[in-house]
Amino acid sequence: MTTDGEPVDILHPGFRNPNAGPDFLNARLLINDVEWVGTVEAHVKASDWLAHKHQHDRAYDNVILHIVWTDDRPTQPELPGMARPRPTRTDGSPLPTLELHGRTGADLLGRYQALTESPDTIPCAGQFRAVKPLRITAMLDKVMLQRLERKAADVKALYEATQDWEETAYRLLAINFGFKINAEPMAQLSRAVPHKALMKHRNSIRQIEAILFGTSGLLDGFEEPDEYATDLRQEYRFLAAKYDLAEKQLPAHVWKWGRLRPANFPTLRLAQFARLIANHGSLFSLFVGIDDAPALLKKLQITPTDYWKSHYRFGKTTEKAAPTLGEASAQNILINTVAPLLAAYAHHRDRQEYIDRAIALLEQLPPERNTITKGWSALGLDVRSAFDSQASIELFNAFCTPKKCLSCQIGADLVGHK
Repeated sequence: MTTDGEPVDILHPGFRNPNAGPDFLNARLLINDVEWVGTVEAHVKASDWLAHKHQHDRAYDNVILHIVWTDDRPTQPELPGMARPRPTRTDGSPLPTLELHGRTGADLLGRYQALTESPDTIPCAGQFRAVKPLRITAMLDKVMLQRLERKAADVKALYEATQDWEETAYRLLAINFGFKINAEPMAQLSRAVPHKALMKHRNSIRQIEAILFGTSGLLDGFEEPDEYATDLRQEYRFLAAKYDLAEKQLPAHVWKWGRLRPANFPTLRLAQFARLIANHGSLFSLFVGIDDAPALLKKLQITPTDYWKSHYRFGKTTEKAAPTLGEASAQNILINTVAPLLAAYAHHRDRQEYIDRAIALLEQLPPERNTITKGWSALGLDVRSAFDSQASIELFNAFCTPKKCLSCQIGADLVGHK
């Protein structure tokens, strides 16, 4: 019943509007046996309609129902010459109002507040074990697809900038080789040096290194460069003139070194990147053409040139160099480069099998171990594969951190549980 005593039947609740304007679109309602089709607006208080000045906004003229928690309009009779304040459309027509306060159990609101006011990083931590496994699995499947779609959208943006899947795979891999802390300078480098230019020198790893290291700016700043660095510098001067790279050269200061283990130094990562490019003429064919995770991992675990067996950076020798791209790093590339690339290509070709391959790839890989996944494991979540770890990370970031518990099947189940 509306606040005016009119019966309301909800034929269709409409669809949540993520943009500006009324909260729900295309709703169908029966109010006092008259069918209405339009939008629905929700507020905590009825007076919020006036506070937000919707009565002057034509975008709200199609609202057919105002849902509020509390109808806080004055209840006293109207005085002569004084209009009773109530929500109206721009033409002055009144809005049917549905008040939820008193129709919703206090225990329901209490359970919701217990989640949103929880001090735990995962709001439902204290109740998680009470949730049915099927509900958890359904939510993990949902957020995993959400994460894959979001990453695919980023890949699509790269493709729209290049109109070339080979160049897209190259730029995406470059970003991944930055391993977060150096992702941005790697992205800049891949834009400055096209994949096609490197392919012209595929038979010379020395020339590929010269182009990449020279354009990265990492060959500058040495007071006494060793023979190898000097040789790359000379090669770069010739190639920079050939491909007009000098003006695109990055300043050396954009690269981050702090708090990195030597195995993650940008110089070593670039050397590995150069070897991978030299070994595989088509990165796109490598990533899309092989659907076996162990085979892909083996292809990725390459060793750069001999110089990097005793160096982490130019001019400084070490006895404990570990130049081979490790298994964990290779797995990271499959998770963050290959799977999103497959998902984006699936949309481009409208081929569901590439989405299926991306999911199968993640299911073949071991789970990531970090603070988030460890937190879920402590609550009893069985994180057995990269699919599970990626889903748990998305669940934490997209729902737990902003406390969108009612949008989460797990949280909604706990709120509605008696």
